[in-house]
Amino acid sequence: MPTFVVETYGCQMNVHDSERISGLLIDAGYTQALADSQPDLVVFNTCAVRENADNKLYGNLSFLAPRKKSDPNFQIAVGGCMAQKDQDAIIKRAPYVDVVFGTHNIGSLPILLERARIEEASQVEIKESLEHFPSTLPVKRDSAFSAWVSVSVGCNNTCTFCIVPQLRGIEKDRSMDEIMKEVRALVDQGVIEITLLGQNVNAYGVDFGDRGAFAKLLRECGKVDGLERVRFMSPHPRDFTDDVIDAMAQTKNVMPHLHMPLQSGSDQILQAMRRPYRRDRYLGIIQKVKSAIPNAAITTDIIVGFPGETDHDFEQTIDLVKEVKFSAAYTFQYSKRPGTPAATMANQVSDEVMTARYNQLHKIQQVISKSENEKLIGQNIELLVSSSEGRHDVNENRMNGRSKDFRLTHFDNSAKLARAGDLVQVKVVEAYANHIVASSPISVKKTKGADAHAAWVSENGDKRILLGIPTLASLKSL
Repeated sequence: MPTFVVETYGCQMNVHDSERISGLLIDAGYTQALADSQPDLVVFNTCAVRENADNKLYGNLSFLAPRKKSDPNFQIAVGGCMAQKDQDAIIKRAPYVDVVFGTHNIGSLPILLERARIEEASQVEIKESLEHFPSTLPVKRDSAFSAWVSVSVGCNNTCTFCIVPQLRGIEKDRSMDEIMKEVRALVDQGVIEITLLGQNVNAYGVDFGDRGAFAKLLRECGKVDGLERVRFMSPHPRDFTDDVIDAMAQTKNVMPHLHMPLQSGSDQILQAMRRPYRRDRYLGIIQKVKSAIPNAAITTDIIVGFPGETDHDFEQTIDLVKEVKFSAAYTFQYSKRPGTPAATMANQVSDEVMTARYNQLHKIQQVISKSENEKLIGQNIELLVSSSEGRHDVNENRMNGRSKDFRLTHFDNSAKLARAGDLVQVKVVEAYANHIVASSPISVKKTKGADAHAAWVSENGDKRILLGIPTLASLKSL
């Protein structure tokens, strides 16, 4: 059978789409490539949010060009947001690419690959709107005990720095019955952790006129026996209502972690970004969450160097970061994206200033993150033991897991008490900015997820490139 790998850039939605791509290819007769082997097909699932994703794609395509020249049966496909945006431009820059497909027609990939093989010509198919919700496609997950569940696709926001709404389309919501049917089916398969996904996940319900739908969805997830953990990514401050906070606080299996994108602490910059909230509104949400869920961890996204950002604007972001004390912040330098209003704004910030601000913010946040993690030293916490993360640890006696509030935790497993998919109680003994270290398990709760994962590894082998996603280094071995 022909073999494949998928390389994914971008957000969790892209990761989930890559699971669908893998499921489609397996249904079509492909098999996932073994590590260190030469696959017959490489699929790039791309992102258009930042310029470095473009550079990474074209760099990898150039690297694969000699292989394509020497082996015409080797195929390359490019999908995702960048494919939706650039379309024919990809073939112009890399004419040896076999298939370019968009965000709305993932299901066409196997047919397009076969057509490219028969016709010996590149195939470009980009649909401008979604015809079928992608949840109907087969999925090959990279975990037997954790799964993504899409509640919606598309986005109705008009942020001036973001091109995603142009590429993913307007928001389309699934019915709650359909979502819950998928959740229950996954739990029956051994899944114990679900992450609800949407470009603006808490706007769920706008498509059918129910502003309280997302809170209702969280509560419905709380009624599913065997579902240990529920998470969601990524909410928007504009749509974050008190009933969602109440549902988080009152639903036992909804985890005490909120990832709430900030982007900037300056009202002036938020207005220029066309973000429909201001810093006081944001701080008010965080205060309500901390009041209702005192042990909640808050994480965020921040952009530095947006056009027009002054030293004062940047200091307002620093002040807000110090006030909220995020457990982690994913910080980015502004990336000019053609086709967005921000790309043509006056007063673009220089690379030198942007880099200096980024470094300053990162340094401050690292200190805060370490301090927040240090508060857990001496406490017992529950972890869901990871699978792929643990295998790559240099210390073979360690495994990794995620706490309820999503902190990455390394723990001693020299006694071999824990398996991937188990829930373990451990005691925190050390803290760093990006992870914490814990003792050997105090107790272990065996789960259906651990049994499902053991069966999954037995069937698939742990030497496969999980989900078909190689690193850049492994791609270069092709």
